[in-house]
Amino acid sequence: MLPRDLTAAQFAGYPPEAKKLIVANLDTLRQLPLSFLPSLLREITGFDYKFPAERKEVTSELAVLGGLTSAQLTEWFQGFSQISLSPKLEQFDWSAHPAQFTEQQSEYLWSTHQLDAFRKAASEYGDRIQSAIPRETLPVNRLGIAIIGQGVTSTDETLFRNLRKHGTYFAQVKPDNGVQVLLSAVAARSAAHPIPYGHWYIDGGQPFDHSPSLTCVSWQGIEPVRAALLRNMQAEIARPGMGPEELRTHLAQLTPANLGMESSSDPVLAYFQLKVLTEGSGTQIFSTTFAQWTAREALRRAQPLTMLVRFAPRQRQRPMNDLLTNNVVPELDPAGSLIDADMGAWYNWINQQRLPGSDRSSFIVWFEGHNQALAISPSLAHGTQSTSPATLSDLLKWANA
Repeated sequence: MLPRDLTAAQFAGYPPEAKKLIVANLDTLRQLPLSFLPSLLREITGFDYKFPAERKEVTSELAVLGGLTSAQLTEWFQGFSQISLSPKLEQFDWSAHPAQFTEQQSEYLWSTHQLDAFRKAASEYGDRIQSAIPRETLPVNRLGIAIIGQGVTSTDETLFRNLRKHGTYFAQVKPDNGVQVLLSAVAARSAAHPIPYGHWYIDGGQPFDHSPSLTCVSWQGIEPVRAALLRNMQAEIARPGMGPEELRTHLAQLTPANLGMESSSDPVLAYFQLKVLTEGSGTQIFSTTFAQWTAREALRRAQPLTMLVRFAPRQRQRPMNDLLTNNVVPELDPAGSLIDADMGAWYNWINQQRLPGSDRSSFIVWFEGHNQALAISPSLAHGTQSTSPATLSDLLKWANA
C-alpha cells in the first residue's frame, strides 16, 4: 500500500485524539513519500499521551505541511522520494504499525547503503520545519537546578569542573534549609506561571514535601513500577530465543497497564515514566541514571520553564543478574554517586541549552548540605569565583530566577 491509498478507516485502532488529527490531515498525508510518512505516523500515534509542547510541535508541523502547494511538497521531500524501498516494506501494514515499519526500514536502508541519503533528507527536512514554525516568547526565562552529593560528608573531588567556565563558582554558600529554599523558589515560579507540565521536581530518592503544582517524578515513588518491569524483563529473558533486539521490541510494546499503572490519574505522566524505564539504559536499577535520564527526557519533551533535579545515592555495581533480580538489599555508594551526579548536572545544563531561549536561561548546581555551588546566567560572570558569604536565595536572585 502506498500513501495515496490511505483511508480514514485504516486508523480506527488509533487513540481518539491521534485518529482525529490524522483524519483532519489525511489529504496532506496522502501526498507524502512512504520513506517518510510512517515516521510521522509513529509520532502521531502517541499524540493522546504527549505533553502540550509535543502536541504543539506535531500540530504545527502538520499545519506547515498542509499549507504547502503540491510543487512545494515535491521540493521538500525530493530527498525522501529518491529512497528506494523493498516490495516487502511497501506491502507492510505500516499505517497500523508505523514503529515496526521504521525499525525494518532502518535495517533495509543500512543493508542497501541508503542510510546516509536518508539522514541527509531528514536533516534538510528538519531545518525547513524549524524555520517555518515561529518561536513563541517565553513567559519567564528558564531555570534549571541540580542538587548533588546527598549523603556525602566530604570530598576531594573538584566539583562542577565542566560548568565552571560557563558561570560563577561560589565557595561560601550557606547550606541551611537548602533543599526547601530551592523547592520554594520552584513552587513560586509555578504559582506565578501556572503552565501544565511547566515546572518539574525530579528526585533520585525519597522526595521532599512539595507544591502539588509541580510535576514530580521520583525514584521511590516509581519503585513498584520498577519492580514490575524487572520481573517482566526476567521472565522475557528466560524465554527461548529471546535476544537483545527481541527484548527491545517487547519493551517498546508495553503499556502502563502491563506494569500496574492502570489506575494512574495522569495518563500522560504514566506513559512518560514508562518510556523513561523502558527506553533508558540503567534507569531501572541506578537512581542517578534514572534522575539524569528523566531530566533529559522531560527537557526534550515537555520543555519546562523550571526544573529541579535532586540526585541521591545509587546502589553499588553488582553482577547484572543480581541487579535485575532486585531481591538484594542494595549497598549505596554516595561517593561514586557524587561523581555521577556532577556529570549528570552538566548534561542537564547542556540539554537545557538546546531549548528555545537558552541565551537567557539560568542554571544552579549545589553540593547538598555544603557550601559549594555554581550559578550560570547572562547576569553573572563566566569562569569566575566568589568567596563572599551567600545564601541560595542570593544565588537565585543574582541569576534573575
